Amino acid sequence: MFLRIDRLQTELPMPKEADPNAAAALQELLGGKYGEMSTLGNYLFQSFNFRSKSKLKPFYSLVANITAEELGHVELVSTGVAMLNNGPGDPEEYDIGAAPFEDMKDIRLAASFLSNGGGAMPMNSNGASWNMDFVTTTGNVIFDLLHNFHLECGARLHKLRVYETLTDPTGREVCGYLLVRGGVHAHAYALALKKLTGVEIEKMLPTPNIPTDRIPESAKYLEEGSHRRLYRFSPDDYKEMAGIWGGGEKALPDDPKGTLEVVDGPPEGGKIPELEGTPSAFAPDYAPEEMYEIATKLWKKSR
Repeated sequence: MFLRIDRLQTELPMPKEADPNAAAALQELLGGKYGEMSTLGNYLFQSFNFRSKSKLKPFYSLVANITAEELGHVELVSTGVAMLNNGPGDPEEYDIGAAPFEDMKDIRLAASFLSNGGGAMPMNSNGASWNMDFVTTTGNVIFDLLHNFHLECGARLHKLRVYETLTDPTGREVCGYLLVRGGVHAHAYALALKKLTGVEIEKMLPTPNIPTDRIPESAKYLEEGSHRRLYRFSPDDYKEMAGIWGGGEKALPDDPKGTLEVVDGPPEGGKIPELEGTPSAFAPDYAPEEMYEIATKLWKKSR
C-alpha cells in the first residue's frame, strides 16, 4: 500500500511568467526514456515481481522504498510543468471571442493546452507517449539492479541537458533537486551490486561526472547533506535497506567526511502551489464561483 502526503518533496519557486515551451522541455523529465515515469515504472514492477523477497529482504526493501520516492518525483515534475504552463499570480479575465490563447497554437506542445488545459501528461518533450517498453523487470536481481544503475546515470545526464535549456527558476529547481536525488539512487544501486557481487561499481561514480556543486539549485542540497540520505517512505517497513545504505558507509569520494544514513520518514518538502483555473479556458468551469462555494461548504463540514 502507499501512503500519500499532500506536499512536494521540495519547495518550488513560482515562475517569473508563463513559459509553455519551458514546460515542454520539462516534460522530457516526466515521459522521456530516462524520465521519472521510467524510473517509477521500473522499480514499481520490479518490486511487484521480486522473487524470494523474504530471503533477499535488504535488496527488495531498497527497490520498493525508492519506488515510493520516485512516485513523488513524478508529482514534482508534473507540478513544475503545470506551473510553467500556468505562470504566476491570478489569471486575468479574457474575452473568449478575442482569441485569448492565440499564442498557444505556436508552442511546441499545443496539445498540453488544447487537451489538458496546461497540465502535465506522461509524454516526452515532443509529445510522444511514455510506454511500457521503457520498463525492465527480468526476475534476476543482479540484472535488474545493474539496469537500475544505468537508468539513474542516464537520468542524471537527461536532467543536466534539460537544466541547460532553462532559465526560469521553477524548471531549474526541479532539475537541481533531481540531479542530487538521482545521484543518491545511482549510488545505492551501486552499493547493492557490490554487496551481491563484490564488484566496486561505486568507483564509477559520479557517472556522468556532473559538477553539481557548480549548479546553484543542486549545491544547496549538497550543503544540507541530501546526497547522503535515503528517506524511508514507510512508518515501519523497509528498514532492512540500512544494510546497504548506512552503517558507517562512506559517501562519494568528493565528500570524504560524509557518511550515508537512512532517515525515517520523508523529507520535509514544501507546499504544493495553488494554481488558479482560467475561466476563459473553462477551467475549472464557466461559472467557477458556484463550484468554489460548494467546495467551501464541504470543507467546513469536514472540520
